[in-house]
Amino acid sequence: MKIAGTNVVFVPQERAYEMLQDPGILASCMPGCESLEKIAENEYAMKMKMVVAAVSGQFAGTVRIADPEPPGKFRLIVEGSGKIGFVKGSGVLTLTPNESGTEVAYDGEVNIGGTIASVGQRLIDTTARMLIKRFFAKLNGETARVAAD
Repeated sequence: MKIAGTNVVFVPQERAYEMLQDPGILASCMPGCESLEKIAENEYAMKMKMVVAAVSGQFAGTVRIADPEPPGKFRLIVEGSGKIGFVKGSGVLTLTPNESGTEVAYDGEVNIGGTIASVGQRLIDTTARMLIKRFFAKLNGETARVAAD
């Protein structure tokens, strides 16, 4: 499944780049994320709960940041598995300053298998878009909280 789009983060480019690589901020913004712990340079162990329609379950895996080009671009590689299947994905995030803060463009591929894939491509695509929207809404909430401190 291809995923691509853009969202605006209401902070300068350098700060947006830092936030998108901070495991504490990412864990609090990723829907279903229960933990994100550093295990190596630019690599994190992840535990999360995934819910798609009537299928739900725990996933464990890794999140890795590759090809960093601060403050403008990096690749995110995610792999996870659980009783209901697996998720593997890779995408490039490109950060560009704009009048509102920073535009974050993402472009990648996600492969899903197992029971979770049985719910159908359309439902998975809709769920992925919803999760991305929630992530950026929470990230912007985090930027407002940080700005207030």
